[in-house]
Amino acid sequence: MKFSEMIYNRPDVEAFSKEANLIIERVKNAKSAEEQLEAHKAFTKHANTFATMGTLAHIRNTMNTEDEFYDKEREFFDQNSPLIDNLRSDFYRALVESPYRPELEKTLGALLFKNAELELKAFDPVIIPDLQEENALVSEYTKLMASAQLEYQGKVLNLAQLRLYMENPDREIRKGAFAKRTEFFESNKEKFDEIYDKLVKVRTRIAKKLGFQNFVELGYIRMGRNSYGPTEVQAFREQVKKHLVPLSVRIHEKRRQMLGLKKTTFIDDTIFFKDGNPKPTGTPEEIFAAGKKMYDELSPETSEFFRFMLDNELLDCLSRKGKAPGGYMTFIHDFESPFIFANFNGTSGDVDVLTHEAGHALNGYLSKGIVPSEYQFPTLETCEVHSMSMEFFTMPWMNLFFGEKTQEYKYMHLAAALLFIPYGCAVDEYQHEVYLKPDMTPDERKATWKRIESTYQPELDYENDPFFGKGGRWQAQTHIYSVPFYYIDYCLAQTCALQFRNLLTEDYKSAWEKYLSFSKKGGTMVFTDLLKTSGLRSPFEEGCLKEVCEGSEKAVNALSQQLS
Repeated sequence: MKFSEMIYNRPDVEAFSKEANLIIERVKNAKSAEEQLEAHKAFTKHANTFATMGTLAHIRNTMNTEDEFYDKEREFFDQNSPLIDNLRSDFYRALVESPYRPELEKTLGALLFKNAELELKAFDPVIIPDLQEENALVSEYTKLMASAQLEYQGKVLNLAQLRLYMENPDREIRKGAFAKRTEFFESNKEKFDEIYDKLVKVRTRIAKKLGFQNFVELGYIRMGRNSYGPTEVQAFREQVKKHLVPLSVRIHEKRRQMLGLKKTTFIDDTIFFKDGNPKPTGTPEEIFAAGKKMYDELSPETSEFFRFMLDNELLDCLSRKGKAPGGYMTFIHDFESPFIFANFNGTSGDVDVLTHEAGHALNGYLSKGIVPSEYQFPTLETCEVHSMSMEFFTMPWMNLFFGEKTQEYKYMHLAAALLFIPYGCAVDEYQHEVYLKPDMTPDERKATWKRIESTYQPELDYENDPFFGKGGRWQAQTHIYSVPFYYIDYCLAQTCALQFRNLLTEDYKSAWEKYLSFSKKGGTMVFTDLLKTSGLRSPFEEGCLKEVCEGSEKAVNALSQQLS
């Protein structure tokens, strides 16, 4: 079904709750494992229908944050989703405590129960008002980010559209665009501080009500992390400081030379080449046509998938007034359809949407038939392996988008992938410190960011920028507000994607088959076990990052030489 034909109806919470409670009673009163398995099927179908309406409302709200109808529907789900979480918690508690659990595990798998037990630790009816407040604050931040209307170069631009000017080869135009971004954040800095301060405090309050000392442990549980914790993540970050930060400094120095500058500052971090970054040629329609050709040629699976996305209007990629910033892939359960949301802005990022977000969507398309549906999607670091690896597997088709600038794009893409990981680790370490010290003032949080940022990105110079130069960079990172502790997933995934890149340069067909198998498994295993099935090393394993850095530096140097 085409997205425009998918009918939205606000769910009847009272009717939903009544039916859900009847199913929960069926589980509690069951006389056999078979009865409970049937109840599990019924609850899954019932919950997916509610989730489908929530997803449709979310997509249409982000497509136009100024649409009053869907703005009201977003508020409805902000208020009622915690009530549904309560019912979901009651259902899984009944299942986990079942006397037939050994038999259930034979059919549903032990991992479902392990994940359910984690989920139960993160919920109690007492936190429902706090969850409602948290949801409302995240929505307030999203709306604030979408409200940017910046007059520059004779146009009115949102933050996504401004990016094109922030990558302009003319340094003065870049400088002006960065100043416009600063102007927006500086004029709203009290609001950004207020929203985040409230979020930190409400999340800390939730954690303490659930019996945790702070939000860190709860944050990991919310992310569904079932095979590692803060200790492993900290060890990974230390490896990044040891091996990747020095490499990133060398890449920055190479960039400075290519730009012909005596010194680079933060306004140069968006650009790699003196005459500008490679941009995709053609209209958005031509970019989609090139994407179709690429996926037709890549594999039968990708051809079928991408045609399905195009035929059913499951990509909304054009930037416009009132549209929420950023990009995402989500899944519409009742229609078994992935959906890609993005903001084209005329930069190479437009093509990254057709590779990165499509990697997510392909996984949704391939794993939609997995039963039980709890295994259709893995934890988020695994999801990001799907997307970031697809960026590398599609490299042979980049000439369709960049023509004579293809080699420049390949160099830029790999260099940017390596430069990203230190920044992502800074975001993660910052959040750990914030939630361990929730009473920090806004100024103390910004000082904390400056200290951490300088460790991971020692080359950064903000030219005394009044907002970003004073430790405000993190406030433009939406994940910090909306999904705490998510960002490290990108770093772990990039480490794995770089391994896939090394494999595909040796044997593309074999590497692709491993990737496809990895994606088809969905969330049937924990992250570290999924990696083993595809012959990848865990990012937490000693020596893994060192090996990735060595292979990647050789590759980025080889690409650099091809440009000379």
